[in-house]
Amino acid sequence: MAEAIGEILVRQGKLTPERLQRAVQEQERSGRPLAELLVRLGFCSEADVRRATAESLGIPCVEPAALRPEMEAIALVAPELAQKYQALPLKRENGRLVVALDNPLNLAALDDLRLATGLHPTPVYADPDALRAALLDAYRDAHEGREDEADIEVVREGEENVAELQRLAREALVVRLVNNLLREAVRSRASDIHIEAFEDRVQVRYRIDGVLHEVPPPPQRLYPAIVSRVKILADLDIAERRLPQDGRIKTHLLGHEIDIRVSIVPTLHGEAVVMRLLDQSSIQLTLEQLGFAQRDLERYEKILARPHGMLLVTGPTGSGKTTTLYASLRRIYSPEKKIITIEDPVEYQLSGVNQIQVRERIGLTFARGLRSIVRQDPDVIMVGEIRDRETLEIAIHAALTGHFVYSTLHTNDAAGAISRMLDMGAEPYLLASSLQAVMAQRLARRVCPDCRVLREPDPEMRMVMERETNGDVPDRLWYGEGCTTCRFTGYVGRVGLFELLLVSEPIRRLTLDRASASQIKAQATLEGMRTLRQDGWAKVREGTTTIEEVLRVSIEDE
Repeated sequence: MAEAIGEILVRQGKLTPERLQRAVQEQERSGRPLAELLVRLGFCSEADVRRATAESLGIPCVEPAALRPEMEAIALVAPELAQKYQALPLKRENGRLVVALDNPLNLAALDDLRLATGLHPTPVYADPDALRAALLDAYRDAHEGREDEADIEVVREGEENVAELQRLAREALVVRLVNNLLREAVRSRASDIHIEAFEDRVQVRYRIDGVLHEVPPPPQRLYPAIVSRVKILADLDIAERRLPQDGRIKTHLLGHEIDIRVSIVPTLHGEAVVMRLLDQSSIQLTLEQLGFAQRDLERYEKILARPHGMLLVTGPTGSGKTTTLYASLRRIYSPEKKIITIEDPVEYQLSGVNQIQVRERIGLTFARGLRSIVRQDPDVIMVGEIRDRETLEIAIHAALTGHFVYSTLHTNDAAGAISRMLDMGAEPYLLASSLQAVMAQRLARRVCPDCRVLREPDPEMRMVMERETNGDVPDRLWYGEGCTTCRFTGYVGRVGLFELLLVSEPIRRLTLDRASASQIKAQATLEGMRTLRQDGWAKVREGTTTIEEVLRVSIEDE
């Protein structure tokens, strides 16, 4: 049948023989259905493939506009049966029941429909999204048609549809939609799911390896029910649609233990949902797996071995700071050391480590929690983020009184962290005495190992790298061509770019003199610090990432 679909598409002028051959080769390599690959590769639209599939099966294909069932046909099939098989009865014709299915080869559905109606079902092929919307419309209309039209209920503003939303959120169709969104996100290695409503459409995107990718959305009319389903799972107030809400879902999906952080905010056309997927297995990375150059790894491990002081990891949100700190804590953990963390939120649970969740609503801030932690006689303290002067001062004093303090800060580079802390009110002499190292980091996507090939880089990209590395660019570099493993992006996973600044005696003097970030960076470079950009170029030469990725995640050295 696969060859027949391809031949039909070629005959219809929807597909070239060369593209068909490439898709067949990819099918032989990956084992995925040809119809799916033709869409994923962008060779054909879903509608074209659906029509060709229907033609190869000898089954009619109905357009979304034609999914208008007759009331007599709807009355023949119970709502539960229709939803179970995604089967929409369209009309009764010559002792047969014409029924739209998203899988016309579902023999179990056809048999059950025959037993339930006493009619022989004639299947037609329909778009799955359009079919779901038509099913919801058809059976809602059937239910409303049986109600007494004189029985009108008036509800207060703000309470409208709450009961209906609760009912819809528990319907099999909506439950299945939300479950499929989550499962596909885990399969795709997504870190976040974004679900947003606009005036004329719903948009669903997965953040994969730091980049958002749009995926097929559910029908727009189901959006409120989907949001309500997420609220129910996260134990949020389903009736509150005017204020932001935050919640949490813990579940097992596809063999993974997933902790989902849910954020819902009201927007002009409905509530926007963001779900962050925290996979417990993803934090088992070692320092070596993060992407450290050997020299930087050796220097970093020497810092970790020190008995007291302060280590800062800097970078924007989503740059992997927490993962690096967790890997560092696992490296130094032993029964002889007491480790306490205070985080907002506690993203992952670490065995043997005491972790405290910030709760600002009840007054448990970073500063207050840190002050209490110091009295717990810890050897190592991790502060999720230094946000204010009070937290900074307590962290510095803890580092000066025999504790090793790990924390994060939002700055563009390592040298900028020192200037930022001085601006926040840190005393220069205390900061110079306590700070041991600052490490800036970014995450760049890795070249896909399954489809990578050596080829000449884009001339413009090559010129940028030549300018910044004084011409040290290989003739050919590794790039991903695109395959099913990498979802045809050319990248799978991410690697860290690191800039490790060790606080030497000259840098301590610069800190005491309140020197600028550029002066501190210049001195650190003289002492052998490799900048983020330089580390990126090294990983391009190694074939780990690409010039385009380094330019995307880092800025040029001044």
